[in-house]
Amino acid sequence: MKYISTRDTSIRYTASQAILQGISAEGGLFIPETIPQVDLDFISSLCNLPYHQRAQKVMALYLDDFSEQDLKACTQGAYLGSFEKDNPAPVQKVGDLSLLELWHGPTCAFKDMALQMLPRLVSAARKNLGDHRKAVVLVATSGDTGKAALEGFKDVEGTGIVVFYPANGVSQIQRLQMATQQGGNVGVQAVEGNFDDCQTGVKQLFADERLAARLAEENSYLTSANSINWGRLLPQIVYYFSAYADLIGSGELQLGEKLNVSVPTGNFGNILACYYAKRMGLPIGKLICASNRNDVLTQFLTTGVYNRNRAFHLTNTPSMDILISSNLERFLFHLFDEDARVVSYCMYRLNEGGEYSVTDEALARIQEEFAAYSCDDAQTLDTIRQLHDSTGYVMDTHTAVAVNAYQQYRRATGDTAKALVVSTASPFKFADSVLEALQQEVPQEEFACLKKLAACSGLAIPSGLAALRQLSVRFDGTVRPQDIEHALIRMLGRI
Repeated sequence: MKYISTRDTSIRYTASQAILQGISAEGGLFIPETIPQVDLDFISSLCNLPYHQRAQKVMALYLDDFSEQDLKACTQGAYLGSFEKDNPAPVQKVGDLSLLELWHGPTCAFKDMALQMLPRLVSAARKNLGDHRKAVVLVATSGDTGKAALEGFKDVEGTGIVVFYPANGVSQIQRLQMATQQGGNVGVQAVEGNFDDCQTGVKQLFADERLAARLAEENSYLTSANSINWGRLLPQIVYYFSAYADLIGSGELQLGEKLNVSVPTGNFGNILACYYAKRMGLPIGKLICASNRNDVLTQFLTTGVYNRNRAFHLTNTPSMDILISSNLERFLFHLFDEDARVVSYCMYRLNEGGEYSVTDEALARIQEEFAAYSCDDAQTLDTIRQLHDSTGYVMDTHTAVAVNAYQQYRRATGDTAKALVVSTASPFKFADSVLEALQQEVPQEEFACLKKLAACSGLAIPSGLAALRQLSVRFDGTVRPQDIEHALIRMLGRI
C-alpha cells in the first residue's frame, strides 16, 4: 500500500516513510491510496479477541511493510501493561447510553490510545528503512496530546520530543502533567496565545527548509505526533471496531446493525477515524460531530462554510478550543473525489483569508455522513449534572459535549438507532469543572479538587494524577508565537 498527499497525489510513500515524515513537504497530509475493505466475517472475528489482537488485525490492513512479528510487538507493547486491566477501551452502559471510555491509560485521556502506539511504529519504521537519524517529534497541543506524546516518547532511543501548548488554554492538571514531565529527551514550552497559534507555528517549522537543512547537518529530522501523522490516526480507527465488537458481544447490537456515533471534536481527528472505519465497512450510521462554543466545525458541517475569522473562546472543554481543524483536510480530499488541486485551493483560502466554502452538492454529501451540534459551558455542566443525577455516572466536560450533541440529534431527528458516545477524558482531568457541575464547592488548589471529586463521586484518583504532587516543575516560562523556532532550537540543545 502506498500513501499519497492530500495536496500532491504524485507523491507515493510506503507506510514507514509516511509515518517517519509525518507531514508532506508541501504541507499536505498523508492518506492511504486505497481504503481497505472488510466484511461482517472480519468484524465477527474480532469479538473474542483481546484489544491488542484486534489492533493488530485492523492495523495490518494498512501497514503492509511491517512484518507480522513487528506489528505484534507494537500492539502488545502499546496495550499490555499500560492500561487498566489491559482493557484500553471498555464500553460502559449508562442509562440508555453506551459510552466508549478511552481514558484508562497512563495520562487519563484518549490520546494514550494512539500515543502509546506511535513511538513503537516510529521505531519499527526506522528499522524497516534503515534510518539511523534522530527523529525530533514536534507537537502542538491543546492539552491532552502533549502529555500523552511526552509519556509515549520519553527516553525512546533515537528520538527527542518538543511540545508547545497555549499558556492559558489548558487546565491546571494538564499544565502540571506537561511541566513536570520526566525523561532526558523531552522539552516543553508554553506559548502566549491559543492552540491555533501553536499549531500554525509548528506547521511553519515543518515547512522551513533552512531549519530542515540545519537538522540534517546534525543527522536529525522533524516528525509529528499530532494526528496530522497517519501513525497517530490509524490506531484510533481500531477502537471503533473494538467497540462495535463489544456491543455485539453484550447483545446490544446485532452483527450488521448500524450504530450512530457521537464524538467530541476539535481537530477532527477522532471523528475522522470513525469515518475511515465506516469507509472500511464497519456498519456506522450517522457521525455526530460535537463541538463547544468554538463551533467552526458545526458551522461548516451544517452550512458548507469554514470561517475561522471569529472570536476565540476559552471554555471548560479546552481540548476542543480550536478554530483550525487540521484533519478536516483529509476529509476534504475524499469529499472532492481526491482532487488535490481543490484541497490545495481550500487550504490556500484558509491560510490567506481564513475562509473557504463548498458547493451545495458537496454540502449534501457532507450531511449524508455527518450531523453537527454544539453547546456552551453552561449546557456542558448541566449535562454532567443531569446524567449524574439520573444514573450516578460522572463524566468529564468533553464527554458531556458529546452526550449533549447526541441528545440534540435525537430531539431533532427522532432517530432511535443504537448509538455510541465517545468518552475522551477522565473526569479528574477537569475536576474543578466537574465539581461545579455537581454543585460542589470548588477548592482553589488543584490537588484539593481531585480529593474533593474522589470524595463526592466514590471514584479513585488515577495514580498518574495523584503522583503529580510529588514531581518538581521542570519547564516553565512562556514565549511569543513568533519565537517558537528559537524556543525549539534552544530545547534541541538539551535533548
